[in-house]
Amino acid sequence: MKILIINGPNLNLLGVREPTIYGNTGFDSYLVKLKEQYPNIEISYFQSNHEGVLVDKLHEVGFQPVGIILNAGAYTHTSVALADAISAITAPVIEVHISNVMRREQFRHHSYISPVCVGTIAGFGLDSYRLALEALINICKE
Repeated sequence: MKILIINGPNLNLLGVREPTIYGNTGFDSYLVKLKEQYPNIEISYFQSNHEGVLVDKLHEVGFQPVGIILNAGAYTHTSVALADAISAITAPVIEVHISNVMRREQFRHHSYISPVCVGTIAGFGLDSYRLALEALINICKE
């Protein structure tokens, strides 16, 4: 089974950016632990701060037998282009957020991508990615 984790803008700064919200662990460190925890799953990772590059990546992998975990960052709340890209592909996509966006600023309460994703997991810190991976494992078994 193949899982691709895609992170959007500013998530390259995990571990140093607003640690009270996003924690002190960088994503690369977390990814090593996640891969150790799931040795039978091929987990790959991609991050970009650019909306069009994220759209291109979804188009590139979205017709392959892969599950996608997407943390679109701020593009969650602004990007019709990402929503359209998710709608166009066949791979299941789970929306992930490290923080509980519903407990944050009002503008973060709306997601353009939620309606076109299989589900949304938010508020469990970096463990949100593991929870999404578990969900994709179950979805892909069906």
